[in-house]
Amino acid sequence: MLLRHSSDMLTQEKPHLRDGKGTVTVEHILNPDELSGKGRLFAIHILPPGASIGLHPHDGEIEAYHFLAGKGRYWNNEEVFDVVAGDTTLVDDHNSHGVENTGDTPLKFIGLILFTGK
Repeated sequence: MLLRHSSDMLTQEKPHLRDGKGTVTVEHILNPDELSGKGRLFAIHILPPGASIGLHPHDGEIEAYHFLAGKGRYWNNEEVFDVVAGDTTLVDDHNSHGVENTGDTPLKFIGLILFTGK
């Protein structure tokens, strides 16, 4: 059993995450060692206006984003999509993705990386 209050979450400031712009705040909902070897990330990401996570590949894993607040632009390989609160994206194994805050308020989303076993 685990109960973690929000004030106890590991929070990191990540400048130029994946060669992106600005600094991203990452609040770990669960730490990697708490994912039973099934994944490596379950966290809230907060991107201030103009910040981004650069386009990056996922090999041997998938990653879902569920957007909580704000608006942005999401890349999946060469495709580009506008995203808003309530949207969910999923990058497949052996594909790339990135995201940028295009609004004037923070873009906030949950990121979940799970291993595919491939």
